[in-house]
Amino acid sequence: MDLHMNTRRKFLQDTVIVAGTLGLGSRMAEAQIMPRSVAYLDKLTDASGKYAQAPLAFAYNALEPVIDAKTVELHYTAHHKGYVTNANKAEEGLVKARETGDYALIKHYEKELAFNLSGHILHSIYWTNLTPKSVEPSGALLTAINRDFGSLNNLKAQMGSATLAVEASGWGVLGYLPATGKLLVLQCENHQKLSVWGIIPLLVIDVWEHAYYLNYQNRRADYIANIPKILNWENVAARYEAAVAV
Repeated sequence: MDLHMNTRRKFLQDTVIVAGTLGLGSRMAEAQIMPRSVAYLDKLTDASGKYAQAPLAFAYNALEPVIDAKTVELHYTAHHKGYVTNANKAEEGLVKARETGDYALIKHYEKELAFNLSGHILHSIYWTNLTPKSVEPSGALLTAINRDFGSLNNLKAQMGSATLAVEASGWGVLGYLPATGKLLVLQCENHQKLSVWGIIPLLVIDVWEHAYYLNYQNRRADYIANIPKILNWENVAARYEAAVAV
């Protein structure tokens, strides 16, 4: 545990803060929280500017029985890591294109960057949205939920249904749209399709098969039904506070 925490603390010290609509907020640890006058952001890069994963805030087995240890391990060390690796490769390809003036592969690298960087961003949010000790939302977040959905149960029902109905692989997303001042539930196919420009993700539920298949096989509905037991509403509230302050 000490080694895990030291590694995590060093990452937080070494990483740089990156801005962007999709990158807002994370209460992974007190060391990440910025002053209230500054919106604090997810750590997406290391000190060199390369995309990098933040260490998990919990052990692989901490989310059991909702999500088993092996699923968490494979999801984090293989799938999420793959998006990070490929996002870096895409940016390296774009750098080379600029240096050489050869843009023959521009469509490929731009598509790779959109897909893989979006995957990195959403997974960075997803891991902080989960916790072994879930507490129901309260305060400003709950007020906003009641205003825009009528009740927390209504939000859970809509988000659960939307997430279940995502075609193929993707995400269910609760986000805040500064342009309207409202919370919205969205479906997201892959990592980047069906989004709304300007939306700030607060809560995301991964429904790619690798997120649940070892435990639930093809029973996506069971996985979605159990996810509320491990949702980190404190993290969602922190993201909401950062979003409305923008």
